[in-house]
Amino acid sequence: MLLSRLSPVLLACVLLTNGCTALALDSSTRPDARTIMPGEPTTVVAAAVGAELALQTSRSLFRSAPAVVLVGEQDVASMAEASSAAVKLGVPVLLTAAGDGASAALRTELDRLAPQTLVPVGEAANSWAREHAGKGEAVQPLNNAKLPKVPGAAKLDQLVVLTLNQADAAAATATAKASGARVLELKEADPRADDDAIKALSGQVPTHVLALGSAFGSAERVRYQIETAATGTLLPGGRQVLFPHRRLVALYGHPGDAGLGSLGEQGVDKAVERAKKVAASYRAVDSDDVVVPAFEIIATVASADPGPDGDYSNESTVDQLRPWVDAARTAGIYVVLDLQPGRTDFLTQAKRYEELLVQPHVGLALDPEWRLSPHQIHMVQIGSVAANEINETAAWLADLTRAHHLPQKVLMLHQFLTEMISSRANLDTSRDELSFVIHADGFGTAGEKMATWQRVRDEAPSRVWWGWKNFYDEDKPTFSPRQTVAVDPSPVFVSYQ
Repeated sequence: MLLSRLSPVLLACVLLTNGCTALALDSSTRPDARTIMPGEPTTVVAAAVGAELALQTSRSLFRSAPAVVLVGEQDVASMAEASSAAVKLGVPVLLTAAGDGASAALRTELDRLAPQTLVPVGEAANSWAREHAGKGEAVQPLNNAKLPKVPGAAKLDQLVVLTLNQADAAAATATAKASGARVLELKEADPRADDDAIKALSGQVPTHVLALGSAFGSAERVRYQIETAATGTLLPGGRQVLFPHRRLVALYGHPGDAGLGSLGEQGVDKAVERAKKVAASYRAVDSDDVVVPAFEIIATVASADPGPDGDYSNESTVDQLRPWVDAARTAGIYVVLDLQPGRTDFLTQAKRYEELLVQPHVGLALDPEWRLSPHQIHMVQIGSVAANEINETAAWLADLTRAHHLPQKVLMLHQFLTEMISSRANLDTSRDELSFVIHADGFGTAGEKMATWQRVRDEAPSRVWWGWKNFYDEDKPTFSPRQTVAVDPSPVFVSYQ
């Protein structure tokens, strides 16, 4: 709904080539109701960019306008000046473009807005206005000494507008600002990926949100992202979206068991120090990404005997893992809980650790090598898992993440043989709450490791990132941080066993 109307103010002058021109409001007028609050709590203006996006933004936010600023769609040099004038006048800025269709669409929008004055900026807009101005529309170029006096509009300051910080969205962005809305200009079409947006939204979920451009996706997606951003919760290293621009470097293993990897070779405090040191070695060779230390903790360890429950997996308790998860949170370390489920399924084991997985810095890894069929035994057969079981686990984790409005979580799939994940093409990687990583676990010579890398990357599903494991003892030799970063594509998750 519209807020109470504000008293008009004298607008500041705009610096022009020929001097300073005052954009004055008539002090005898009161703000009119020409702005429109979108009817739905969340709306996406489903246009790509440019003239169409500007038109649709005008339709979404303005019922009428006493003046409209015009600028050529390709006139980049005049765009900033036109945008500034539109914001100061509180009116839309629309783009003129070549072609009968574009001119007809612009003319239709002008007829709807019914301005008394067209304010063209730049030669392209001036030419269009001289040819297409309607009856009763005065043409007053911005470089004239006097500009129209217009009443102020009721400001839409209960509306948050998301827009992309790019040239093709400049006119639409200016129109949003002219409406009095709170405008967040983003580098990516996701407020969770922008620390400044998260800070701006923290603690206050806006009642109405308008996203400018089809890149933002569905209204439902935008609403979830906005509500998550408003929690203000950040991942280690910032933002609420994991990749790109972040590399996790992890110690892998099980607490207290040096034979299962580097993580268990020391206690938790020393492991924190070691993880930070290993991550620092990557910062020295990677200036483009935020390098974050990590723990990959084997929460359920494959067993040679069936155990009391017959599943050939020894499950750690939440209380056993909590000191490691808590220490990691305090130290800014990301945690991935790794599952080796034996003869049970991944979802059953994942649910054991819900209490830890609701923490923002905790993700999940599934290790199909240790997922046995009813008659298999570890170290006799290599396990495998069907895509549908992974999808069920992913859906549960995504739903958990959404229900708690958490930052994105890693869902990592270990693999070194193609057959370890059957029907891999059927993996559903579409859930926005998760960041899927396929982690290549091969060891040996450089040639053998690269052969594994190529094998697991062949015919990979879409929307996945890539992880890489370095072995201190089994690799010949162990890749250096520089060699690891140089792997193509550069892995976003690197673990050390």
